[in-house]
Amino acid sequence: MNAKCCITCVQYDCIAVVHPYMKQSDPLEREDLDRLQILIYLIPVLGFFPALWTLYGQTEGRSLAGHSEKARRNASRLAVTLATGWIMGYALLGSGAQAADSLSLPLLITSSLLTSGYFLVNIWLMVRVWQGQSIRLPGISRLSDRIP
Repeated sequence: MNAKCCITCVQYDCIAVVHPYMKQSDPLEREDLDRLQILIYLIPVLGFFPALWTLYGQTEGRSLAGHSEKARRNASRLAVTLATGWIMGYALLGSGAQAADSLSLPLLITSSLLTSGYFLVNIWLMVRVWQGQSIRLPGISRLSDRIP
């Protein structure tokens, strides 16, 4: 065997044969890492914080140029918009239920429907990310694009 196709690790008692035409595959490719980050952003309630960090916590010098960075920022904006809308609606409906005795049951039911809808939309978006499809939502995506 020549030195180009064989690597011997004497220090660790192992022998690794590397063929010159074999492609060294990375177990976690960049696309998989980007998809994983987007999935983390879309976790209901908890994903809000990493999404917010992506939008405002990183310095300008650390941002990466390219399609994947744009997709992550768009997903972050969408996650922040959905979470903010949910928490505002939940708080307003909860305070309205406390203030109005006659409307408390309908407002609490609406609040639970809003919460269920928020969780279902996030899970549906996570499935779409897993399948490699777009996560644009009519109306909400246009609103989230206005976030700096």
